[in-house]
Amino acid sequence: MSNIKKGVRLEGVSKIYLDPKTNKPFKAVDSINLNIQPGEFVTLLGPSGCGKTTTLRMIAGFESPDEGEIYLGDEAINELTPNKRDTAMVFQSYALFPHMNIFDNVAYGLKLRHVPKAEIRTKVFDMLKLVGLEGMENRFTNQLSGGQQQRVALARALIVEPGVLLFDEPLSNLDAKLRVYMRTEIRRIQQQFGITAVYVTHDQSEAMSISDKIIIMNKGVIAQMGTPQEIYYSPASEFVADFIGEANFLKVQVDGTEGDVVNVSLNGVRFPVKRPAGAVAKGEEHTLMLRPEGIRVSETGILPCKVALSCFMGSYQNYHVMVGDTLVRITDNHPVGRRIFNVGEEAYLDFSPVDTHLM
Repeated sequence: MSNIKKGVRLEGVSKIYLDPKTNKPFKAVDSINLNIQPGEFVTLLGPSGCGKTTTLRMIAGFESPDEGEIYLGDEAINELTPNKRDTAMVFQSYALFPHMNIFDNVAYGLKLRHVPKAEIRTKVFDMLKLVGLEGMENRFTNQLSGGQQQRVALARALIVEPGVLLFDEPLSNLDAKLRVYMRTEIRRIQQQFGITAVYVTHDQSEAMSISDKIIIMNKGVIAQMGTPQEIYYSPASEFVADFIGEANFLKVQVDGTEGDVVNVSLNGVRFPVKRPAGAVAKGEEHTLMLRPEGIRVSETGILPCKVALSCFMGSYQNYHVMVGDTLVRITDNHPVGRRIFNVGEEAYLDFSPVDTHLM
């Protein structure tokens, strides 16, 4: 595999379509700036219609930007056709050739490049071994499971040694267990080669588990960009917090700051939370985010509540409680030996300032 790693850079890139209902133009992708470093695994994540697939297709060359410039390494690629770009795409539908066996499907790109037959044979067998399809080279695609077909598609993309590997929701046709296995395999192979990868999905857990960086998109713009940990623990908005994992939101008022904490009040109760990066002032109203796993239901604690749901889930106790008029969801992990609260009981929410995020 080539050791050449290429980054991807988007500068002010927009894609404009005509709305069939209103007959007016709208920006599916709106002036985004993006810098993917060589060797990074970056995932574009967001709801349907957010612009993530359009962005990927512009990088691949299947769509042309109406504004801005796309770079692969230091090369501007707006005018290059897909086959002239140093990229390879793994599609959602696999896009395999049904009349070809596995060997010929994987070898296809090398044959187009007029690679000598002996070299093709060596490379194909090495690649099939890498993706766990050794000894299956003579089978046809209709004899393969969905997971095996996805491996063939991955092998076909990797064998041409692209500078950037692109994935368009490649696991969406697989069952849940196989998805988990295949995403681990994709990440393993990407790290082994150190290849730059841009991955599109709507699956949050998939994005969290494989990415160096996640880009959350919404309505054609980038809502937040960061590591999975940054996105999860320090979301920039309620949209991001609610989209990636579960989140509880409480409206609080700032009473003042004290070192690394901000004192806030809710329903007459004053308590400390983690100080945010931005400035806050006394008297301001803010949204406090609490992840369900960062809260405990207790006989003593910070915020009084009333239990509305108590459900044993094996590894955790699932609670819904009411804090005033606000529903709060709680995942009380490994509740062995702790008191279980029943529906209708009065209790308290207990949490640490480090488990809070003030927005």
